[in-house]
This record gives sequence, structure tokens and C-alpha cells, in this order.
Amino acid sequence: MQIKRLRLSGFKSFVDPADLRIEPGLTGVVGPNGCGKSNLLEALRWTMGENSAKSMRGAGMEDVIFAGTATRPPRDFAEVSLLAEVNGDETEIVRRIERGAGSAYRIDGKDVRAKDVSLLFADAATGAHSPALVSQGRISAVIAAKPTDRRAMLEEAAGIAGLHVRRRDAEQKLRATEANLLRLDEVIADQEARAAALRRQARQAEKYRLLSTQIRVAEARMIFARWREAAAAAD
Repeated sequence: MQIKRLRLSGFKSFVDPADLRIEPGLTGVVGPNGCGKSNLLEALRWTMGENSAKSMRGAGMEDVIFAGTATRPPRDFAEVSLLAEVNGDETEIVRRIERGAGSAYRIDGKDVRAKDVSLLFADAATGAHSPALVSQGRISAVIAAKPTDRRAMLEEAAGIAGLHVRRRDAEQKLRATEANLLRLDEVIADQEARAAALRRQARQAEKYRLLSTQIRVAEARMIFARWREAAAAAD
């Protein structure tokens, strides 16, 4: 994956739409402290699916929206789009957040889940927590990281983090399928019990029909016999 452009609007200090084009080779961003250099890296990680407000240096995720200044009113939303080349094709990933409405993702104009975005980057051996994205304090965090955290970093760098995500997703689907099969077995058992009861009722109904027919025949014969007796007595 090659990132070609980062477009920001309303994200932190980038109140007006701004484009950062990343040409082949080495691209450097320089400027004084507080000009927004770190915000560019955070915008990149945020678009890749970062959901920790703390890692975005905020108390809540809505803190990435431009909060306003003495001369500029606050914005109601923030949006970052990332244009990347994936397997020779250009793909645009967009994340947008609105106050009180939460975040939404799009890939090439289609609404997607956060998981879909994470898998896209994980399959490309990158992502919001890629060791290639070195933010402020990242080096010291890597040094102090636990073995499990370092292993996760190595797996992401090796491009196999996406496999773990897909494995967990497959395991969740398998558990859901097993639960559905268990419920289906219960439904089948219940239906079989009802079918057995209906068969018993059907046998009883057939027996009742036969007995009713026999009773009607017997009553008809009895009435005929009495009629004959009455006719004979009259003669």
C-alpha cells in the first residue's frame, strides 16, 4: 500500500480543507511547534480506525473536531480522507465524525464498518497501530512495552495481524452458527413433539369417526327393526 494523499477538513487545527500530497520518495513536513505536524500523523491513524481518544490527545473522540478560536467558530464535523494505491488500484478511505452523531466510514464512496477499514489496512501490513507510525512518545512506549504488545507490533509489521482478525471473526461466526444449530435442534425437538401429539389426535379422530359411523348404522338398524315390529303389530 502506498499512501498518496491525505485530505483534512475540520480536523483539529485544520479548520479549512487542506491536502497533503505524498509523492514517491521522501516527503518531509517541517514547521514550528504547534503548527499541526503531529495532527497530520494523528489524522492518518484516525482514518485507519484509531478509536482511543487518549491516543488522539483528547478526552473524547469529538475532540478531534476543530473547537474554535477567538476569530474562528467551532466546526460541527471533522473529515479526513486517505487516498492510497492498493494492488495497483487507487482506493479512498474516508472517516467523518459529527457532534452527537459519532463516526462513519466510507471506502470508495460506500458505507462500511470500522472492522472493514481495519481489515483493509491489516491486509496491507499497516494500520492505526503500525510500528511505522511513530508518534510522540512512541519510542519510549515500545521500549517499555510488554512482550505481548511487542509481539503484536511484530505481527502487524509482518503483515499477519489481519489473519488474526479474520480468525477471530471466523471463530465468532462459528460460535454463532453453533448456537443457531443448538436452537434449531430445540425447535426440531419441539416440532417433533407437536407432530407426535397431532398424530395421536388424528388417530383418535379417525377412531371417533369410525365409532360414529358404527353408531349411526346401529341406530338406523334399530329404528328399522322397530318400524317392522310396529308394522307387523298393526297388521
